Amino acid sequence: MNYRHGYHAGNFADLLKHTALCELLRLLTAKDKKLFVLDTHAGAGGYDLAGSQARRTGEAEAGIGRLMAESRTGMPASVVRYLAAVQAYARKFGPSGGALHRYPGSPRLVRAALRPGDRFVACEKHPEEALLLKREFAGDRAVEVRQADGYHAIKSTLPPVERRALVLIDPPFEATDEFEVLTRAVRHGLRRFATGCYAIWYPIKDEAAVSSFVASLAEVEYVRMELELGPRAPEGKLAACGLIVINPPWKFEEAMREALPWIAARLGDGARSSFFVSPKGAPTQA
Repeated sequence: MNYRHGYHAGNFADLLKHTALCELLRLLTAKDKKLFVLDTHAGAGGYDLAGSQARRTGEAEAGIGRLMAESRTGMPASVVRYLAAVQAYARKFGPSGGALHRYPGSPRLVRAALRPGDRFVACEKHPEEALLLKREFAGDRAVEVRQADGYHAIKSTLPPVERRALVLIDPPFEATDEFEVLTRAVRHGLRRFATGCYAIWYPIKDEAAVSSFVASLAEVEYVRMELELGPRAPEGKLAACGLIVINPPWKFEEAMREALPWIAARLGDGARSSFFVSPKGAPTQA
């Protein structure tokens, strides 16, 4: 494994999945019932936007940097909450004042939303990233960090004793058979815990592979969102990605239908968003 998210932290793909993640966590923790969260490909936990990796690509400047510069007037509520979570992390773990220097990965966004009694397992297979993740949460008993294959964790942690779960699956997509492995993992998770909420990120590079993966979800309820950079996107760089949320909580679709076009408009250069709803429905978790 060679993928290091530090090069891409705060980019357009993070805007999509982290806005959605914050909204999912808000809605799922609104009920007075315990929640289990599994992050299968957690990364390092937090990222230095002033570091060499982020500065080499400049993706954060074209992503979170643009959103942070926007006026909050007229901004969708879910985007306001996402940016507030980013700022809260930056204030706590980065230098005060000036530009945004620290960006929260998904584990940090999850940790900020946890309530007493909720449970969180963060998995990372890459040894260096896993070490950074362990350091990020050293001494924090609310977070269980595992240096492990997150796909295997789906088998070992589901169904959860809480009977309510959010499973975030955000693979690096380095392997040529990643979509096949992902499809098997999602099917296995649904067999073990059909009413869990599953948030699955994917890049859009191979349209046939994406279509095959979407077709494998024909029997479940989901919302599917895609964000595509404009025609002037850097050649050879990821220019489009998507997020599928299986068994979304009530009001999630409404919030993202408002947020996603707004985000796309702020990215500029002809960026656009798409939204799809599953053809069939399935039971959702209470």
